Amino acid sequence: MLSKKLIFIPLFLLLTATAVGQQKTYCNPVNVDYGYTPFPSFVEWGKHRATADPVIVNYKGDFYLFSTNQWGYWYSTDMLNWKFNERKFLRPWNDTKDELCAPAVGIIGDTMLVFGSTYTSKFTLWMSTNPKANEWKPLVDSFEIGGWDPAFFTDDDGKLYMYNGSSNNYPVYGVELNRKTFKPIGTRVPMYLLQDWRYGWQRFGEHMDNTFLDPFIEGAWMTKHNGKYYFQYGAPGTEFSGYADGVVVGSKPLFEGIEVKPQSDPLSIKAGGFSRGAGHGATFMDNFNNYWHVSTSIICVKNTWERRMGIWPTGFDKDDVMWCNTALGDYPLYLPSASKPAGDGPGWMLLNYKKPVLTSSTLGSFYPNNAVDESIKTYWSAASADKGEWIQTDLGNVSTVNAVQINYADQDAEFLGKQSTTYHQYKLYYSLDGKKWTVLVDKSNNKTDVPHDYVELPVPVQAKYIRLENIYMPTGKFAISGLRVFGNGGGAKPDAVKSLIVLRTEKDKRSAYIKWQPVDNAFAYNLYYGTAPDKLYSCIMIYDFNEYWFKAMDLKKTYYFSIEAINENGVSEKYKTMKVE
Repeated sequence: MLSKKLIFIPLFLLLTATAVGQQKTYCNPVNVDYGYTPFPSFVEWGKHRATADPVIVNYKGDFYLFSTNQWGYWYSTDMLNWKFNERKFLRPWNDTKDELCAPAVGIIGDTMLVFGSTYTSKFTLWMSTNPKANEWKPLVDSFEIGGWDPAFFTDDDGKLYMYNGSSNNYPVYGVELNRKTFKPIGTRVPMYLLQDWRYGWQRFGEHMDNTFLDPFIEGAWMTKHNGKYYFQYGAPGTEFSGYADGVVVGSKPLFEGIEVKPQSDPLSIKAGGFSRGAGHGATFMDNFNNYWHVSTSIICVKNTWERRMGIWPTGFDKDDVMWCNTALGDYPLYLPSASKPAGDGPGWMLLNYKKPVLTSSTLGSFYPNNAVDESIKTYWSAASADKGEWIQTDLGNVSTVNAVQINYADQDAEFLGKQSTTYHQYKLYYSLDGKKWTVLVDKSNNKTDVPHDYVELPVPVQAKYIRLENIYMPTGKFAISGLRVFGNGGGAKPDAVKSLIVLRTEKDKRSAYIKWQPVDNAFAYNLYYGTAPDKLYSCIMIYDFNEYWFKAMDLKKTYYFSIEAINENGVSEKYKTMKVE
């Protein structure tokens, strides 16, 4: 316990739940009260939280977030603090046995529509003009057309369309709907079928090698910009780090009989870093006319469907190329604001990557350093959930601390489904010498569920050690997959990479071996790539290594690469852009 050496700081410096709303930044994964998997058949190696297939829509200036199997939905005014509304969108509307999966959410005039995945005609199409108050009623009792992984799109002329499909054999389809009857106008038409023979990133498998199964296409979404239609889809499989959303551009909302242009690289991909995966999502706009993309990120340890959500800055360049920025996408980023450009972050770096860790206890092989290895798949667990269990991270030297993210892991959880009384309580301390400790964050009275809690300090502090002390766990052991401390180490930024080699294979132009000269004062690298020298929109964050097997290219395109080094003080200058035929 810390009580004998505790030094209290003035009240205005304490970060409590009331100060969270003042934050200007957020950090992925999205910190909402994810429900535990509701089905016993989905529990393989332990009960755990799970959701995926997110949709965010901006409705009357507020953000509404729906996702799979959550027994409700969230809303937010700032994209940081999300309030949950319990609502079981059932099939049919008076059934009590099923739950919303991979939802479609659409806006027609002043009405919000919600519909879930189904292969039958028994699922209700719901409507609301006051979703914040959780007021809903059936619009169509049995939405005849059905469809898995559906999505709605309302065009500028008022016409309504639905897209759907999830298959490793068939394309994703689209169809126009009658706005009065919600019956299809004509038959569904194919929108896009995967071309993994050309686009390397569409290949199935963790290493994009098409082992075991053919790739899946799913998760449709449509965005209109400058008169063009950007059809988005997820591939190649939800359990992989390379799970991504691609985009195909056309001149009409239905692609039958017209020329379409698939962008060579994914719209959203995050194959490296702490929180990986950026597939099956939706694009939306904030109140400052900035685009954002929400998508599924992975854990997939206790079950294939153990997943989370991430939100990424998105937009269109001067040539109408759609982009999504996931570089440093699990570091702090600015929230929607009139004063901050979308996609920027404050430049706070990770301070404790693989730094020394001390703990109060350890359960089995769930070792302490798992909490600082930048992998959400691994975690440290204390031997119990008792009050007073703690984990301490050494920053290496006195550093400026601006924010801390606490990612809880599900060790020996006992819940299934959504628990309305779930909450975490903890205290964070900081120290210059590891002996005298000061309270940094006090959430000992917190009554909210914060599985990926991110706290931005109202005033940065100087610290060499950060300690997290458990007060209360809702279920299971006190276990942490990532105790992540952000700020600045007070030293020099890393040197620039001096040499980069990209060897593209002649027998398969989708793949290349990439190697670069290691930088002594760096612990990670951002590898950027794209099909034009000024459009390096995709990025892979690589820790520790100075080589990478890259399998995500369009075999018919010339590629361009660059790289930057990363440490706790910032990022280096980028390597000169390299052309690779």
